[in-house]
Amino acid sequence: MAEDEVFVRGVDYVYKFDLTTWGWIHLVLGALVAIVGLALSTGAGWARVSAIIVAAISILANFLWLPYYPVWSLLIIALDVVVIWAVSTRNPERV
Repeated sequence: MAEDEVFVRGVDYVYKFDLTTWGWIHLVLGALVAIVGLALSTGAGWARVSAIIVAAISILANFLWLPYYPVWSLLIIALDVVVIWAVSTRNPERV
């Protein structure tokens, strides 16, 4: 494996992963988002709950990524909150 690590000047954090680990975490989350997004666009009933769960996991993953890229992490966390709001408030009978 690659020996690439991110060093942040300042506070020591309890958790520390190398970039390869973070890459795999984001790759798996991205694949889950794609699968759930396709199911959500077809109207699958299980996809709404799954979309909320995947967005919540993304919030947690980006919270852990916060010390390394704070602006990007906050942007993704805000978008995840919007996704959770949009999926949970959509009423298919009204359309």
